[in-house]
Amino acid sequence: MLWFVITTGRCNLKCRYCGGSFSPKHSPWGVEYDVEELKRLLSSDPRPVVFFYGGEPLMNPGFIMRVMDEVKAARWGIQTNGTLAKSLPPEYWRRFDVVLLSIDGVEEVTDYYRGRGVYRAVVRALRWLKDEVKCGCEVVARMAVSRKSDIYRDVKHLLSLGFDKVHWQLNAVWTDEWGPEEFSLWARQSYLPGIERLRDEFLEEARRGRLLGVVPFLSIYRALLLRPFDWVPCGAGRTAFAVNSDGRILACPIAVAEKWAYAGDVRSGPLKISFRLDDRCSRCEYRHVCGGRCLYTHYEKYWGEEGFEAVCEVTRATIRLLEERAEELRELIRLGVIKAEQLDYEPTLDSTEAIP
Repeated sequence: MLWFVITTGRCNLKCRYCGGSFSPKHSPWGVEYDVEELKRLLSSDPRPVVFFYGGEPLMNPGFIMRVMDEVKAARWGIQTNGTLAKSLPPEYWRRFDVVLLSIDGVEEVTDYYRGRGVYRAVVRALRWLKDEVKCGCEVVARMAVSRKSDIYRDVKHLLSLGFDKVHWQLNAVWTDEWGPEEFSLWARQSYLPGIERLRDEFLEEARRGRLLGVVPFLSIYRALLLRPFDWVPCGAGRTAFAVNSDGRILACPIAVAEKWAYAGDVRSGPLKISFRLDDRCSRCEYRHVCGGRCLYTHYEKYWGEEGFEAVCEVTRATIRLLEERAEELRELIRLGVIKAEQLDYEPTLDSTEAIP
């Protein structure tokens, strides 16, 4: 099971697409339960995967250290903006299996959305973790893809910096940067052509026996060729839960204010709740690949039905582009050029949503 542990609802940045900190009334800026209670909760899980989350989790490094000292986990991870990396001592960084650093691509894009100087701060954190700390962990670039993004350029740039994998989420549905029509036009003119170009490069590298760490591609090809998804790939509400800083267990780590996401309490344990997906997913030909994409968007349709469909169409178009050349990848597996296990990507081990 994947457990997000929210260390604080507070963030030291105020990015354009999320607005910064959670309200302390929904996600307190300090943890309001004891680590012993978290320890008891996770002890019922034989192989807990624990990821620290926020807000900005490194605004509460003391709590992180105590949890890592007292709780047993099969895998440790953190999602952070990277600007406060040195607030956690190197010996703790070396215990992480995976670190997700938030960065949106080239400097001008990252700094436009996240704030001046953020790009260079994240790159310094990346170099510090790899070259000085020698953490040995996988470092994943976690992108928000928006109007100013160029998906091919930005993913290629982040891989060139030394990130082991790149994952992205589309800045859609809960944003006021654009609406469904503008988003769809941008996708047709910029995003999908970039996906096609990136796909071609991904397959070119696969023919050389190397799979680029492009998380959405690994996830989609895994579903097409090896193992389908039978639920949203991030596992929300089924194989992934969040422990909020107030002790509530949530189906999704960003749903700190939404009543539907309540799934128990750290003190009394999780509730048995069956979360739902929109009925249209059961009729979709790509349900086994997409899995429903995002639980939060099924409950919170900020863009309405038109917006829900716009995002679905971009998802279907992305899958179709990869499906067009899936047999080439299947043949490379058959020939032993790449191994099936290289493609058998499990998003909950990295805390990635998988489908943009």
